[in-house]
Amino acid sequence: MNITRAAIVNNRTSWTLLLVITFFGLWAYQNMPKDYDPGFIIRTAQVITYFPGASPERVEQLVTDKLEKVIQEIPELDYVNSESRTGVSIISVNIKESYKVMRPIWDNLRRKIEAATSELPADAQSPIVNDEFGDVFGIVIGVTAEGYTYGELENLAEQIKDDLLRLDEAAKVDIFGIQEERIFIEYNNSHLSELGLSPSQLSEQLTSRNIVNPGGTINIDDEQIALEPTGNFESVEEIKKTVINLPGSDQVLYLEDIAQISRGYVDPAKTKVSVSGERAMSIAISMRKGGNNIHLGEQVTQAINEFYRIYPIGVDFHLVSYLPKEVEQKVDNFISNLLQAIAVVTLVMLFFLGLRTGLIVAVLIPASMIFAILVMSFFDIGIDQISLAALIIALGMLVDNGIVMSESIMVDMENGKKPIAAAVDSANELKVPLLTSSLTTAAAFLPIFLAESTTGEYTASLFKVVTITLLCSWILSMTIIPMLCVYFMKIKKQRQHFNQGIYRIYHQILDKFLAYRGLTLSSTLVILVIAMMGLNRVPKLFFPPSDRPYFKVELELPLGTHIDAMDGVVKEIEAFIEKELAVGSSRNTGVTTWISYTGSGGPRFLLTHNPKPFSANYALMIINTSSFEVIDKMISKLDQYTFNHFPDLLVKLRKIENGAAIANPVEVRVSGKDSRILFEYVDLIKQQFTQIDGLKSISDNWGLPIKKLKVKINQARAKRAGISSKDIAISLQTGLSGLELTQYRENDDVIPIMMRSTAADRQDIGKLEALAVYSQATGIAVPLKQVADIEMVWEAANIMRRDRLKTVTVGAQLENDVTANEAFEQLLPWLKKQQSQWAPGYRFELGGEAESSGKANRSIVEKLPVAVLIIVLLLVAQFNSIRQSIIVLVTIPLGLIGVTVGLLVGQSFFGFMTLLGIISLAGIVINNAIVLLERIKIEREANPDNPIDAIIEAAKRRMRPILLTTATTVFGLVPLYLGGGEMWEPMALSIIGGLLFSTLLTLGVVPVLYALLFGVKHNR
Repeated sequence: MNITRAAIVNNRTSWTLLLVITFFGLWAYQNMPKDYDPGFIIRTAQVITYFPGASPERVEQLVTDKLEKVIQEIPELDYVNSESRTGVSIISVNIKESYKVMRPIWDNLRRKIEAATSELPADAQSPIVNDEFGDVFGIVIGVTAEGYTYGELENLAEQIKDDLLRLDEAAKVDIFGIQEERIFIEYNNSHLSELGLSPSQLSEQLTSRNIVNPGGTINIDDEQIALEPTGNFESVEEIKKTVINLPGSDQVLYLEDIAQISRGYVDPAKTKVSVSGERAMSIAISMRKGGNNIHLGEQVTQAINEFYRIYPIGVDFHLVSYLPKEVEQKVDNFISNLLQAIAVVTLVMLFFLGLRTGLIVAVLIPASMIFAILVMSFFDIGIDQISLAALIIALGMLVDNGIVMSESIMVDMENGKKPIAAAVDSANELKVPLLTSSLTTAAAFLPIFLAESTTGEYTASLFKVVTITLLCSWILSMTIIPMLCVYFMKIKKQRQHFNQGIYRIYHQILDKFLAYRGLTLSSTLVILVIAMMGLNRVPKLFFPPSDRPYFKVELELPLGTHIDAMDGVVKEIEAFIEKELAVGSSRNTGVTTWISYTGSGGPRFLLTHNPKPFSANYALMIINTSSFEVIDKMISKLDQYTFNHFPDLLVKLRKIENGAAIANPVEVRVSGKDSRILFEYVDLIKQQFTQIDGLKSISDNWGLPIKKLKVKINQARAKRAGISSKDIAISLQTGLSGLELTQYRENDDVIPIMMRSTAADRQDIGKLEALAVYSQATGIAVPLKQVADIEMVWEAANIMRRDRLKTVTVGAQLENDVTANEAFEQLLPWLKKQQSQWAPGYRFELGGEAESSGKANRSIVEKLPVAVLIIVLLLVAQFNSIRQSIIVLVTIPLGLIGVTVGLLVGQSFFGFMTLLGIISLAGIVINNAIVLLERIKIEREANPDNPIDAIIEAAKRRMRPILLTTATTVFGLVPLYLGGGEMWEPMALSIIGGLLFSTLLTLGVVPVLYALLFGVKHNR
């Protein structure tokens, strides 16, 4: 018994299964993971190595280069970036996008780094491998507390962190803005030298006093008792009362008699955080894998309400980044679009098919959607804007199965067949063609799924959801639709006439096309060529910015700037925002809240945000606004203010990106061995950037050279004074930056005890030559000038490399009315001409949007042959004919005519989503062609003596189902076009425009191609 007859005969079982699918599908929807975007794997790890005091060049040679050599041995490596700056090496390890399981790769990276550690200088710290670089913290809470010290605020934040970690949906909680505590021993330079006490001697005495060593055990009879000697510091007061022996005498002094002891915070601060201008700490929360963002948001909101009840007045919690709200709004918006699409498609079917048939087919829409959601839950496909958009795209296609099936059953019943016979015969006739058309449509989306790129991974659920939905639709079209037709469709027994009204007009037009097939095909080709030329006039934009109601402001002063200077700039900008942009009694729209991270890039609050490592000259501001529409105005005002007030400040004001993060939309990388030659070329490129309209914030990632005081040790003079080079280095570090002597333990905290000279000595460059240099062994002190000379030199602020070659990246931001593609079109010919004059070994590469769009497009194009092969195999298997398969494939480019018209009329752009729209369109065009060719085959078998009449009759019989499919798909996409935002607009336009034109061409050109390839002559 076939599946259709079984569904009709066992109708109660069919109803029960439909109800079960509906119940569990709705239940699955409620419990599925929900997110704004589907996400993608971050294939980058950072290797950070501190080498205190070393210049960028020494860091590059002694640390970065050695580590890069072993990193390049990793077979999965795509490329390696490195930044060598004073005292630190930061290496970014980037893995090829074809790899999805990262844990074994990162384990191998760790092993290689550990093996290379022995080759690093003794003063370099052990490398830190951070492979959790991709953790997304979708919720960021700003914690402010009026009157609290940093220490009290940190304790508060730690308590809150512990509470948040207990939430079911939370995976990780990080605190930003913590100021590390220190115990400072500040000495007067001249006083310490008088006592003949060196920092090393002082460190030894403090370390030997401050112990936590066990004293062993003693056995008394059958009992074993542990011995614990005292000695570790229990309080700051104990540190002050530490007894210090003066070298060469039996005199002892308290430490407080020698130096000032105080408790404070690391100076200068590493990073600072403020919320809407108030000093703060931020607590970032990431969701567990497979979790539900909306549920996490509910739990965090409940926790915050509880915090307000527990903590005193004055402690406030600000939700500065709150992804759950965005997820809920985006999901609700897309669900609304989906419901609107379902309603519109249902009305279209009711209008064209009548009440009973329209309702029968309409049942297929929600049933297929719910069935698909149930199957999606088994494949761990969550609810996000990509999967919901895929459901909307599949909506028009899935209705096609029901329309074709009900139309065929209706015609058979009108021709006198019994309802069950009509249903079974129609199902037998259409099951293979409809399955083939569903599979070929799905195969058109396959390159997206197979694409080995971040963007392909981001949109991969399109293929999975469309395939699942179409197959669910096919199953229901073979079972539920025939059953409903048998029991609810009422048809008068009369033969369907296709020679009246619109059918007659179509007959006449198609007859002319077949008679003048050469003219028909050549005209179609000319129109296609014109459309392809017109496509060049469509603006190119890889991904539009997101419509989220907030934006980023990146601020950068020259390298070497003190963090307090950067903090001052941030405070001035915050004051401007508060006065001119913030929502208040006199302003209803504008900035609502903001958070500033001075000295760091904050947490990865979105997958598309790539946080920068700690840097005193850098700050990031995330500014929330009342709506997306006001962002352009806010950006314009901030841009004007910063331009007028901070000439040395590099400002990047950017809306949130869709897809992978891009530092600069327009970027050129120049690589070579000699930095001097590199910068000759870089200066020319910067000059060329200034000639291109629409580019602003032009910069390079090396920055300006910075000043350095070089202490040139006179070895002869130092030897005579009994001072070694190491003595000089330790004395300089102790006197200026501070030297860690030992540690103070307070509960579970370990606080370093730092020794440094008083502020008056540290901050006066005039006293540098008089700085006391100690022999660490004897305590003898001499002025620095006696053993060394000081001179000022300029050096690179940092050294950037890519794949072990020095690489300078020149980047620029865009004005609102310019696209990156337009800028690259002007820049690329000039670059190619310039490179021909460059020295051997120097080259350029395009970065920014050109690189990311090129990678994404190539990754899909590379997989297109797989899709084409599958489609061809399916078509050949369906028709058992090469010629019919060629006809179907030839119809695919015809959709480009409508794509061009749609994008130009809609004033949209050509980007990655447009490419996906064209792929979707190809699947629908193939679907229509298959249905038409299958009918031609049936009509020719029924009327072998008059093939022209058979072709025309088949086209007339399939005209209504094809037009209905077009109408349902087009009207179903209208809500996505109107409400999906700028990201989905070009995709919807390309499918709508392409489908409108390709449908007309399919009905006209496919019969002509069939007649031409099969040698059917027109005999009238």
